[in-house]
Amino acid sequence: MEFYTIGVYNSTEVDFFNKLLANGIDTFCDIRQRRGVRGSKYAFVNSNKLQIKLKELELNYIYIKELAPSQEIRELQKDADKKNNELKRDRQNLGDVFCINYTNKILSEFNFQHFITTLHNLQAKKIILFCVEEKPSACHRSLVSNKLKNEFNFLTHHL
Repeated sequence: MEFYTIGVYNSTEVDFFNKLLANGIDTFCDIRQRRGVRGSKYAFVNSNKLQIKLKELELNYIYIKELAPSQEIRELQKDADKKNNELKRDRQNLGDVFCINYTNKILSEFNFQHFITTLHNLQAKKIILFCVEEKPSACHRSLVSNKLKNEFNFLTHHL
């Protein structure tokens, strides 16, 4: 299995889905806390529309809320963004306080063996981890990807 990550900010609908197809993605893992994005520009990744499109493309869809940062952890990042006078859409990197709390409270508690077994059962080969931020370094998906790479020796890529 190989893991990829993708965000949606600064992507068009066509570009977003073309990246999935061009990289042979067969399983889409949504790891957002809330499966919606405000506004019409990114409506194509709101849960219902997204799942319909993925089904048309014959891609598996899995929602893994357990990998989403809690509201408390998200608030810590919001505070860091405010201090840095940075909008979520423009953020370049996650704050240390977010990374520490996410790692200790989410990643350390998540059952990766069960997740990997589920993916094996789906015969998944190329799995994408999805959240909204454009840059992986600004999103928790990079922390998940790093864990899969460093502890389970999976190849990981960022689209």
